[in-house]
Amino acid sequence: MSRAMFDYTKAILNKVSFDPVLFCKEVRKALLRLLPYEIEELKLIIQRMVHANPDLKLCMVYLN
Repeated sequence: MSRAMFDYTKAILNKVSFDPVLFCKEVRKALLRLLPYEIEELKLIIQRMVHANPDLKLCMVYLN
């Protein structure tokens, strides 16, 4: 995948961060689409988002 997919994924996750269930759904989809090195970078971004919004912590189970 190109960097465009990674940027698109970040944008979507930012837009759905108000709803933990929808956020988790998008995280799962992202893990199927992105390359391994992009997933590692996405993990860091999601950790920052979880730190800002603890309700999103449910999704951390997908990142292990």
